[in-house]
Amino acid sequence: MTARPGGKRLLLRGTLALLSLTVVALPFAAAWQYDALGRAVAPQVPAPAAEGKAAGAPAPGRAAAPVVLAYHDIGAETTGRYAVSPERFDAHLRALREAGYRTLSTAEFTGYLRTGRTPAPRTVYLTFDDGTHGLWTHADPILKRHGAKAAAYLITGQVGTHRPYYLSWAETARMARSGRWDFQAHTDDSHVRAPVDATGRRASVLSNRIWRPAAGRRETVAEYRRRVAADLDRSITALTDHGLPRPELFAMPFSEVLDRTNLGPDGTATLRSLLRERFTAALTNSGRRPAPPGRRAAATGFVQRLEVTPETSAETLLKELARWAPRRPADVRRPLRRPGDWSFGGARDVGLGALTGAGPHPRDHYVWADHLPLATADWTAYRLRATVTGLRGGVTGASVMVRSGSPRPVVLSVGHGAARLAAKNSGRNAGRNAGRPGRSCELRPAAEHRVEISVSPQQVRATVDGHPCATLRPPRATDPAAGAGGFSLAVRNERTDGTWPAFTSLTVE
Repeated sequence: MTARPGGKRLLLRGTLALLSLTVVALPFAAAWQYDALGRAVAPQVPAPAAEGKAAGAPAPGRAAAPVVLAYHDIGAETTGRYAVSPERFDAHLRALREAGYRTLSTAEFTGYLRTGRTPAPRTVYLTFDDGTHGLWTHADPILKRHGAKAAAYLITGQVGTHRPYYLSWAETARMARSGRWDFQAHTDDSHVRAPVDATGRRASVLSNRIWRPAAGRRETVAEYRRRVAADLDRSITALTDHGLPRPELFAMPFSEVLDRTNLGPDGTATLRSLLRERFTAALTNSGRRPAPPGRRAAATGFVQRLEVTPETSAETLLKELARWAPRRPADVRRPLRRPGDWSFGGARDVGLGALTGAGPHPRDHYVWADHLPLATADWTAYRLRATVTGLRGGVTGASVMVRSGSPRPVVLSVGHGAARLAAKNSGRNAGRNAGRPGRSCELRPAAEHRVEISVSPQQVRATVDGHPCATLRPPRATDPAAGAGGFSLAVRNERTDGTWPAFTSLTVE
């Protein structure tokens, strides 16, 4: 059967009209699909059956300050390398509950930063970065089982996109109505890396000035300020426009710190001011200057978190919480008796024996260790007494750092015939390259010396072998965190011939 010419023309016109309609409708279909994804609510997965025996709780320190726990996602192993399994998350919450920990809302946590008071003796603040879909499908039913609360830190520009990876706004609304969740800021569209120099090296765009290839330069501090301010404001507006309270806290992308950026002093000050203008504090998982929740963190506006990974067992979590719990000087009178309370930097495969003379010693000429740096972050008044042996003229030495981890640590270096008390500009390696200037004193040459260091908010005073050696009264610090911090020990041996100095005694008052 042969089609008539008029029929062919009608068929062609109909096809063209259909194609035109399809082209015109595509943007509307895409917009409808995006809106549907943003409004989508996925079914939840029931909380897993409880398995095994709950982890026993080690005796914590003086629990007054909460510990902030940093999670990312809850889901199966295939979800991503930061996803904690539902079974493990359930075990975490069960262990916390049985150990007497209560979870805090963001309002309760920021209340602690302002007042120093918590609603219970042992508390944790559960935070989840990025706003992943597993918070609704897996984490929420587990929180409900344990009567727990948590905070989701949203990349607001990603909500409702890349489904099912990110939450939808409809899911955040249901989570908020449950009373178990609140929502905080994690940028709008700045949780990305971009080129920051002419070589193409990529870094976080929030804490770096990005490269402008057309201009052949980095953006200026003024350009950086405008870009970051706009992003932070968009993230706040996105939350409030969707009926959520204005965020009080901000989580740094990639849990970054500000001592590894290209901002420079002016840019770092700019970012700090932008954050302090909008939020009570910023959270990060790394770096020494951010402190655990307490006076120092509240003063600086940066709070350090304990990162939880898929490998973190309930038992490990409780042990870490015990290490973070604040201690008083009276709680750790004889710290050399507790090897697990020391954190070594630089040298590997060494323990407390490297400081006490038992060995093994590092191949390097130097070893140092912090004593419970997080649990002692807010110490302001204490006294150390120590005995150092194995000192040889110009070859070996030992040092004690006080106010460790603060912007203004002080180091007492002791040798065979001299001692020196000096302030440092920043604290990392106890005793190495101690700050200049300082105050020195000559000692009776000997292989053994007894030292005493008294720390108060006004001064640091050193005594050696019962005789006054030196006193430092640092200038009035503009940084409110400058006068707080615990202590570190270090020993050095320039010849590494088997004879190292040693701390044979150490007491804290």
